[in-house]
Amino acid sequence: MKNLIRIKGDASLRKFFRKKKNHFSSIIVVAKKEKFKNLLVYDAINKILIKNKILAPRLYNENYSNNYIEIQDFGNETILNKLNKKKTIKFIYFKKIIQLLNKIQLIKSRKIKTFKNKSYIIPEYNKKILIREANLFCDWYVNNKFSRVRKDKFSKKFKKIKKKLTLNLKLKNDIFVHRDFHISNLMIIKNQIGVIDSQDALIGNKAYDLASLIDDVRFKTPKLFKDQVFSFYTNKLKKLEIDKLKNDFEILSVLRNLKIIGIFTRLAIRDGKKNYLKMIPYTWKLIHMRIKENNLFNDLENLLNQYFKKKIK
Repeated sequence: MKNLIRIKGDASLRKFFRKKKNHFSSIIVVAKKEKFKNLLVYDAINKILIKNKILAPRLYNENYSNNYIEIQDFGNETILNKLNKKKTIKFIYFKKIIQLLNKIQLIKSRKIKTFKNKSYIIPEYNKKILIREANLFCDWYVNNKFSRVRKDKFSKKFKKIKKKLTLNLKLKNDIFVHRDFHISNLMIIKNQIGVIDSQDALIGNKAYDLASLIDDVRFKTPKLFKDQVFSFYTNKLKKLEIDKLKNDFEILSVLRNLKIIGIFTRLAIRDGKKNYLKMIPYTWKLIHMRIKENNLFNDLENLLNQYFKKKIK
């Protein structure tokens, strides 16, 4: 293909190219591995978002047999880029993002036709998937730090703790969950916010995307700011609803960030993307911030102190 410019990718196995012709530009998404999820499902989820008046990339062309799709170009301005610039008032943007999240969480669509004219039904984000994802912490990070014997001891104890934490979740799995909802995946297009990287969406717990946004490992914010964003999200909820949400928010934040440590380690070891290792120390800080003030995490805190004392202090 002519007129293609390689652009920076993400943590997935996809490759991205900007195609320019005259005054028109589009994005070519190439995925030779996991192409069902990265091409077919990605477009299907985007269609659901667009159907519900959420700004997401439209499909222009597909060549599934040759491992690519052509989609709308949202440019280069992520909210992360915007917030990293000086004099930007962060909370104003986060209020807009929370309003967008509220809109996303009203989505009732569960089924859509793919560009192959087959039905795709969004799966449930069940406890089995949550536990499997948390296992990435053991499979990659722990496995890279310890001997097999020490790793097996840790994994055995961690397995019980993961199960206990997921059993303590209070809210139902009945909400559209983007599953990677953070400011690197939110684009600014003509003063509107567009959503990208939606191929992992599931139907799950409403606290998950909120935790992904507030406890974002890529963007450091103080605890006070995190609390303000959480309060803005919950300002119309009753106390019982807030208590349940806070409980699930903290559990899902910790499980997600343990998973992320595993994923970042995998990216460094398997894919040679060592720049992700720089974000692991802050990810540990986020985990420690959540577990130190909640008795529900006592067993996890003791376990992490036993094996990773220097990391969570």
